[in-house]
Amino acid sequence: MKVTPQNIFLLLLLEVALVENVVLARKTLHAKRSKVNTGDEIAVQQYIEEQCVGKALDLVFIIDSSRSILPPDFEKVKEFIKNILKFLDVGLAKTRVGLVLYGSTVESVFSLKTYKKVEDMMRAVEEMVHLATGTMTGLAIEYTMKVAFSKQEGARPFDRNVPRVAIIVTDGRPQDKVAEVAAQARDSGILIFAVGVGRVDMQILQLIGSEPHEKHVFFVQNFSMIQTLLSEFQTKICDTDLCGVVGHGCEQICVNTPGSYICKCEKGFILNSDQKTCRRIDFCIQAGHNCEHDCVSTEDSYFCRCRKGYVLHPDGKTCLQCTHRAMDVVFFIDESKGLGANHFRSVKQFVNSIVDGLEVAPNATRVGLVQYSTKVQTEFPLQRYSTVNQVKAAVSRAKSIGQQPMTGRTRRQIFKNSFKVNEGARALAENVPRIALVLTDGRQQADVVEWATEAKQTGINIFAIGVGKATEEELQQVASFPHDEYLHYAKDFRTMGEIVETLKLQICKGTPSLSDQCKCEAIVSFQIQANEEIRTLTQKYILSMYCAVALFFYFNFLRNAK
Repeated sequence: MKVTPQNIFLLLLLEVALVENVVLARKTLHAKRSKVNTGDEIAVQQYIEEQCVGKALDLVFIIDSSRSILPPDFEKVKEFIKNILKFLDVGLAKTRVGLVLYGSTVESVFSLKTYKKVEDMMRAVEEMVHLATGTMTGLAIEYTMKVAFSKQEGARPFDRNVPRVAIIVTDGRPQDKVAEVAAQARDSGILIFAVGVGRVDMQILQLIGSEPHEKHVFFVQNFSMIQTLLSEFQTKICDTDLCGVVGHGCEQICVNTPGSYICKCEKGFILNSDQKTCRRIDFCIQAGHNCEHDCVSTEDSYFCRCRKGYVLHPDGKTCLQCTHRAMDVVFFIDESKGLGANHFRSVKQFVNSIVDGLEVAPNATRVGLVQYSTKVQTEFPLQRYSTVNQVKAAVSRAKSIGQQPMTGRTRRQIFKNSFKVNEGARALAENVPRIALVLTDGRQQADVVEWATEAKQTGINIFAIGVGKATEEELQQVASFPHDEYLHYAKDFRTMGEIVETLKLQICKGTPSLSDQCKCEAIVSFQIQANEEIRTLTQKYILSMYCAVALFFYFNFLRNAK
């Protein structure tokens, strides 16, 4: 194609047309996007406004009207307040609003009970006069706490669970102290939003505002930018998670409800009349415990406890006074497996719990304590201490001898030495019961069963107390008879306390004296022999019947064969 002025003109027209189409297309796309974005923003705005509908709230504005704020800036603060009022659902049963103005003094523009309509509030805001005096911020916060949020001024009682919110706007340093009074206001249940403008001290703002500060303390460079905070406040004030935003004052648990919240307590606690704080439930009072002595309230129930010298009956209510007759009691702690510091401490507490139920005295119960591992270590013999407190103190001082191997010969000497007269045991002729309490957490070796058998034959009553991996079969070989009285088991060291009362009761009821025990052993021996004879006779009878039946069939077979 020839290049002529006419062709060049046509090309230029075509290029202009193309550029105009591109610009038009971009404008159309931008318009569509803007429409979509605007639609999203409107939807979000509508959602937020819906959250404010019906919301019960007591809201008080605290506005700095000091001389550092110029009249045009004061007008911008008015506009900020009115814009917040626009999205509130105002009403006696909904959101109530108050306004406090402060400079060198504090003035109430209107209280929480003054207006029921947003229009009336906006008119009052428009008509308020700038004070242009000092900056007594602390005084304004104190007034808000004690007066503006009082029942007389329209605030709803705490038990109504209506959130109390204050929004303070200031531009300067306060001329009085604010830290203490602001803390008092927050502690009283007021959520404080602090808005600082211009050269305000951020540290002062943080002393005023609620925590976390990133949600409740705001700063803008000038009063023209204060309007940028509107969406922030609308979201926070209309937030459905009032427990997360509002200074609810619940001591333990805050639960959101539609437009409000309620306080609840953790298990074992009940809400006080202020509907905020909690107190531990006294199940002893609530349940009418009927404990003969003491009642102890727990997290979800209670249990009865007897005073010293008494033990609890199986009914869990009444107490049995321990007999004052003499007993020689020795605790044996098996350390051959190594208990460790924590478990050894639990064992000592267990021993002292048993000792609490004994009448310790030279002419009553005598107590000894022995550990055994690679060696036998007598912590104290039967004759050493003569009072419960002395015994318990000695038990508490005992230190673990640790895990070490032990010879059978050493084990066999344990019971014999511990119950010798020169160790404090009463002579056999005095017919005083001898009691051994063996605490073990592992499998017993054969020689342990052997010396336990020998000890029982010499008249020693053995309580076998197994913990954890101890097996019932081996405990039965150690314990005296009957096993339901002399064998006790705890699944771990933490639950040893659960068998204390049962064990104390069994000991307190009295174990048989040596003469009674001999009679008992004779009866048991007779019963065992009788059972053995019956078993033998039964076997002979069954064998005879078998032979008779066999002969019958044999002779019957011979007869048929003929």
